[in-house]
Amino acid sequence: MKKLLASIGIVAAAGILLTACTGTGQENAGTVDKKTDLTYAVVTHSGPGDAFWDRVKSGAEQAGKDYGAKINYNSDPDPAKQSQLIDNAVAQKVDGIVVSMANPDGVEASVKKAVAAGIPVVTINSGIERSKEFGAITHVGQSETVAGEEVGKKLKEEGWKNALCVIQEAGNVGLEERCKATASTFGGTLANLQVDGTNDADVKATIKSKLQADPTIDGVLTLGGQYAIDAVGAVDESGSKAKVATFDLSEDVVSNIESGKIVFAVDQQPYVQGFLGVTALYLKSINGNDIGGGQPVYSGPAFVTKENAAQVAKFAKQGTR
Repeated sequence: MKKLLASIGIVAAAGILLTACTGTGQENAGTVDKKTDLTYAVVTHSGPGDAFWDRVKSGAEQAGKDYGAKINYNSDPDPAKQSQLIDNAVAQKVDGIVVSMANPDGVEASVKKAVAAGIPVVTINSGIERSKEFGAITHVGQSETVAGEEVGKKLKEEGWKNALCVIQEAGNVGLEERCKATASTFGGTLANLQVDGTNDADVKATIKSKLQADPTIDGVLTLGGQYAIDAVGAVDESGSKAKVATFDLSEDVVSNIESGKIVFAVDQQPYVQGFLGVTALYLKSINGNDIGGGQPVYSGPAFVTKENAAQVAKFAKQGTR
């Protein structure tokens, strides 16, 4: 017994000594030295007054607050001007850049210049096919091909035969891919309709004119939440019986889904794109991480229908969906 107690005493003493020297190991578990002087630029192709990009911006800025990083958000729908904004960020020697690439060729040189300068780049929303080629860490967004194909199947299930696909940004390869992919599985007629996305009154008038000219049009697919509201107005004013469905969400879109005026919306979660874009850069800064494993990080698609709209509504009201 004396030997056993002696042995226990030795082990206990060793444990105390070990604890005194090294601690339990729990004090610093899962923690890193937090950098507080990081600055990230977020440069998108958003036009003025676009509710979708307000959510991207909110997500990026919230990530900045969470990580103690400064976020410089700028946007311009003109590829040449967007490139200038990227070049400015490089000149300012920011710690990372988040960029959307609606027109990859138009911003290619600037993105590659940032990468060559040793500035990590994450692409979001548009440009998924060219992101890796340009040297970005990863891409955060949805595959427009996958999303479009799923939408085409759903429209076919809904019984649509002759529909419009409303494109609000000329030259946006992502939007064009949505229409193309939707048409590939739709089985009916899907005609592209170009509108001026910076003018909602013009969007509604253009859709209304098409509906009045062709009473056989039974559906309008829009590629942005606010344009779905324009389409609802156009259907009402024209007396058309066409149904409306859309890519992307807004609070008004969710309300119209609940009331039955919009059949469904495809949510690519713009808040997530902004938040995860900054998150990817922050992890690179503090821990050298490259997320995605060389592949995109998908933020969608997810369908919002009358069945689940109420669940989404509370998040839409707070501006995060």
